[in-house]
Amino acid sequence: MVPTKISLIALILSSGASAAIRPIQDLVLDNEVIAPDGFRRPAVVVNGSFPAPLLTAWKGDTVRFNVIDKLAQHLMNKTTTIHWHGIFQQHTNWADGAAMVSQCPIASGHSFLYDFSTGQQAGTFWYHSHLKQQYCDGLRGPLVVYDPEDPHRHLYDHDDENTVITLSDWYHTPANIDQRFPQQCSNREFNSTLINGRGRWIGDPTAELAVITVEYGHRYRFRLVSMSCDPDYVFQIDEHNLTVIEADGQNTEPLTVDAIDIFAGQRYSFVLDANKPVRPGVTGNYWIRANPGFGPNNFTGFINSAILRYVGASNEFPRTEWNQRPRMLNESDLHALEDPKAPGKPSQNPDAVNVTVNLNFTKVGDSYFVNGHSFVPPPLPVLLQILHHQTDPRKLLPYGSVIGLPRNASVQVTMPGGVDDIPHPLHLHGHAFSVVRSAESTSYNYDNPVRRDTVNTGFDGDNVTIRFETDNPGPWFLHCHIDSHLNAGFAIVFAEDTNTTQYEKPPQSWDELCPIYDRLPEKDH
Repeated sequence: MVPTKISLIALILSSGASAAIRPIQDLVLDNEVIAPDGFRRPAVVVNGSFPAPLLTAWKGDTVRFNVIDKLAQHLMNKTTTIHWHGIFQQHTNWADGAAMVSQCPIASGHSFLYDFSTGQQAGTFWYHSHLKQQYCDGLRGPLVVYDPEDPHRHLYDHDDENTVITLSDWYHTPANIDQRFPQQCSNREFNSTLINGRGRWIGDPTAELAVITVEYGHRYRFRLVSMSCDPDYVFQIDEHNLTVIEADGQNTEPLTVDAIDIFAGQRYSFVLDANKPVRPGVTGNYWIRANPGFGPNNFTGFINSAILRYVGASNEFPRTEWNQRPRMLNESDLHALEDPKAPGKPSQNPDAVNVTVNLNFTKVGDSYFVNGHSFVPPPLPVLLQILHHQTDPRKLLPYGSVIGLPRNASVQVTMPGGVDDIPHPLHLHGHAFSVVRSAESTSYNYDNPVRRDTVNTGFDGDNVTIRFETDNPGPWFLHCHIDSHLNAGFAIVFAEDTNTTQYEKPPQSWDELCPIYDRLPEKDH
């Protein structure tokens, strides 16, 4: 944990700030009835809580999370996996947590130890189920990796568990996971927005709101995590600027805005200067707003809201006004702080990169297709197929949904906007990428584009273009992070350097996952 400047210095001087092998931490998955917005429903909780507890580590740490599956509700999946969103999993593709890509699910009554290094990564991440639509039922929580040499350290005074802000859409019925629930999740609207696990829906004007406390004269690094299953959110704090310094675990040049449009799976760090003195006649309370891109996108009855409260202020609702014309964060205005150049040559010529992948997204009925193929989970995880010496990507299952990539190559991927007439957040496992062309832009930036791992593809006419280096062998998902869309086939797998991947050594417990899962009756999936 990195609470304040003083404690940060103390930790740096202690062995605790050095890269270390951390003790095993149990994550117990269970079903409980909860009411984060005042409406009671069964859900998935981790160690008895929703959102799942904040997990922390230091850059270079080896972390060990023992996932204990006690799920018993037939209304929701009883099996599970955990994906550590944004962690590259170099040399530990088996721990990536993507069901039927890098592992078989963990059966109820069993456990599995995820053991991996944070490597050279630091920043804001999160963890969630990667099985069907299970994370919509509650299995989602923040993960922060701290850097004792953070280049932005001089910009803020506080960075701790109190400066993490999570955004979640919440549903009053379980996610529709199979034929027992014929109506798809994509055909229903979420009921409420939760900020740090609390919020209101239009049927209950009394549910408790989250309160975030700041002190006048202090600067705070807030880590904003979209754990959404579907909507994007326009996030803002009345009468306060937000200075963005990180996107998806990648440091950026500081950029000051009034509001951030954040999509499912994305994360930002921003610095807030608590510069509003608490005076007589002024409440010292300010609305925190997360307005969704669809659904109940207003603040009637204090929905989509939380409270920023200054120390010394009275415990009352804010009276601040909503700025409906804020300076919005424009992704193309964000620039990578370190090593900013995009891979390849600075042009769109055919020889600018080693590999070009042009993707085409379509929807037919309730299914999504990428280059004519809808992703259907294979009977064996892609990684298991490779470990059994199937190194030809063209022969890997599912046919048509696996694209082979050579090692140490510069890769450019183009992704059109507009399918289904909505923006889609595409997330790449195992890598961060340079966004050389953003949504709502026609220009290309090869010198210092933002790097991230989840990008909005925009609307009709957009052609988002990303580049990355194949420096991490393994099968890696590229998929829409609207969870019902992934469940409907909106995904492909990049099989990167399969010849090296076949020598990866998962633990014996990983080998045991599939036989246990395969013996389960369908009702226990």
